[in-house]
Amino acid sequence: MLTEHAQDFLQTHSDEAYQLLKTLAAIPSSSNHEEKRMEFCRQWLESCGAKGTYTDSALNVICPVGVTEENPVIVFCAHTDVVFPDTDPLPVREHSGRLWAPGVGDDTANLAALMMTANYVLRKGLKPKDGLGVLFVCNSGEEGMGNLKGSRKLCEEYQGRIQAFCSFDGTLTHVVNRSVGSRRFRVSVTTQGGHSYMNYGRPNAIAQLAGIVTDLYAVKIPPYGKTTCNVGTISGGTSVNTIAQNAEMLCEYRSDDARGLQYMQEQYEKIFSAHRKRGVEVTAEEVGYRPGEQLAGAAAAERDRLVQRAGDIIEQVTGKRPGTASSSTDCNIPLSQGIPSVCFGAYYGDGAHTREEYVEIDSLPLGYQVVMESVLDYFR
Repeated sequence: MLTEHAQDFLQTHSDEAYQLLKTLAAIPSSSNHEEKRMEFCRQWLESCGAKGTYTDSALNVICPVGVTEENPVIVFCAHTDVVFPDTDPLPVREHSGRLWAPGVGDDTANLAALMMTANYVLRKGLKPKDGLGVLFVCNSGEEGMGNLKGSRKLCEEYQGRIQAFCSFDGTLTHVVNRSVGSRRFRVSVTTQGGHSYMNYGRPNAIAQLAGIVTDLYAVKIPPYGKTTCNVGTISGGTSVNTIAQNAEMLCEYRSDDARGLQYMQEQYEKIFSAHRKRGVEVTAEEVGYRPGEQLAGAAAAERDRLVQRAGDIIEQVTGKRPGTASSSTDCNIPLSQGIPSVCFGAYYGDGAHTREEYVEIDSLPLGYQVVMESVLDYFR
């Protein structure tokens, strides 16, 4: 349970927290272009008294508390990027007890909760327990083609020192208890092309690519965990009366089981190879890789404890026991390195990855409590 002082802080700073969320939600921050949010987060944390806060080459904002050159650290993070490519301010509006904005929940509400918790820790001058250091991280690159760049960089910089990793992402309804690995490809088909009438019969890049898509969706999904495939974008051609010379798509497969990942890799390679023939060039460039987890023994037991503890805190605060789910999150990187990790969110809402995304305003104070209690477990 939160101390009376922590509860008073949340009550007296509720308006500040809500204004922080609205301000953050309006700042455009597409994956690989998080500079504006990065700078805002750094300056805001410094205004709360943060010392030694810095940004790295991956556009992470890192606020260390009690971190020395060698001590083990605990990571608490929430990602700054959203899936939308906007460069102008994102639209934010309130209606019917909801706050609406693209990316307002995923992951801005969780980011605001993390920052408010850091604010409390900094203003109170709290110290981590047991010689640990704590890293509050507003991290980059969780979405889409960001390819978990922020999490990768963090685990690289603090290699061998991270004892546990917690990502605030998603809603209060679920705790992620298993990572989903994935591989993503940009597949390009090139042919000679020509005039649609005069050169009829030559291979058409769009038709050839369509054949690849058809074969991908004909793959029998293996019975290992949950395994999926998807074609996300497709483009190509020149005009209605041109035999297409070029066509391209982005595709992926995912699984929460290593056997599923291996099986799909073999199937994709066979299909790409089968469509390479005279007059048809097929290239498959890997553009994203999210590894699955590699946990065993004590590390697996500690991850289970983290999942249980997160569920207990959410149930204690909300009165509802969250479910568990597999997902692809920033935790994929530490989990692939054997680091106990957990991911869960701090709001109720819906519409993630759509422009109609919203959060229930009344759920925000609950989320602040959940995040603060999770973090304060590691402070004395």
